[in-house]
Amino acid sequence: NKFESLSKVSFMTSRMKLLKYLDMSNNLLSHDAADVQCRWAESLTELDLSSNQLTDAVFECLPVNIKKLDLQNNHITSVAKGMAELKSLTELNLASNRLADLPGCSGFRSLEFLSIEMNSILTPSADFFQSCPRVRELQAGHNPFKCSCELQDFIRLERQSGGKLFGWPAAYMCEYPEDLRGTQLKDFHLTELACNTTLLLVTALLLTLVLVAVVAFLCIYLDVPWYVRMTWQWTQTKRRARHNRPEEQETVLQFHAFISYSERDSLWVKNELMPNLERGEGCVRLCQHERNFIPGKSVVENIINCIEKSYKSIFVLSPNFVQSEWCHYELYFAHHKLFSENSNSLILILLEPIPPYIIPVRYHKLKALMAKRTYLEWPKERSKRALFWANLRAAISVNLP
Repeated sequence: NKFESLSKVSFMTSRMKLLKYLDMSNNLLSHDAADVQCRWAESLTELDLSSNQLTDAVFECLPVNIKKLDLQNNHITSVAKGMAELKSLTELNLASNRLADLPGCSGFRSLEFLSIEMNSILTPSADFFQSCPRVRELQAGHNPFKCSCELQDFIRLERQSGGKLFGWPAAYMCEYPEDLRGTQLKDFHLTELACNTTLLLVTALLLTLVLVAVVAFLCIYLDVPWYVRMTWQWTQTKRRARHNRPEEQETVLQFHAFISYSERDSLWVKNELMPNLERGEGCVRLCQHERNFIPGKSVVENIINCIEKSYKSIFVLSPNFVQSEWCHYELYFAHHKLFSENSNSLILILLEPIPPYIIPVRYHKLKALMAKRTYLEWPKERSKRALFWANLRAAISVNLP
């Protein structure tokens, strides 16, 4: 028919003392909160108001003794708390409306059946069965569910409800996000870590602390701060050299070789190495820190200058060498020159065998050089030393300008 006012319909029934069931579906019924109060027949227990134009205000105009209420296919967006006190209501049909969430049972204490299919519910509240303890069946399928962390509790609710969700799992599909559209809710899973912000923050903090601890340990173990400091000193020395002597940007070779050794091996260097190379035919011009370092300059700057002015760098290796801090500086800068200029400038002399366990971690470059490059071993037998000096001279052989 074409009934329009719900309050007028209620007054029409007020004198019907035996009326129990009323079907007012497929009309034009609406109700405004400003309308006069409704008065229904007290005997009315079943009311069908489906397919009308009713909004949220309908809950202010309902029979107080109603047991079964059908409000499907209307324009209801929410069931506000306190709008209706229907203590006898056992069945409520709110399918095909515009509801965004499950209604609570604050006004429907006796509710046993609820249909809320085909609404606009994205993430239904998970406390429904706690607030509605008497509900035996909930029809909530065919809603545009948004599969996210908020939906995890509702999915968990289904497992705890013991089959109270009607149509599960076929009628419960993900609509959002796009890549999960068509996925059944029972197949949607997220880890506890992804959904628990506090747990995620704590885990991230712990992982960050572990990462910082590991990086700090590796930095200490591999002596990274030392290498950073040396690289910084190298660049600073080069920068000062460019600014102070721009006319000498191209380094002129002045020595055949720079000698790097431990002070504890100085007797061998002064009594054996230097006399045999600097005297006689084809003498070699050696750069030694005691006589060639320029006073007034820093040790690091002197080391860099001597290495750059020398065609080769001779390293006298021994257990004493690997325990010397300055020898490590010299090896580092010579190794830096080797790679920056792509030259073959390193000569390694093994004065005494070096047990691997006494080589510090920071000398990993020395280990690599000894593994990959041929080194000259100082012979204990005097008969073999002539060949040693010949090989060393051949390695240094170069014409200086």
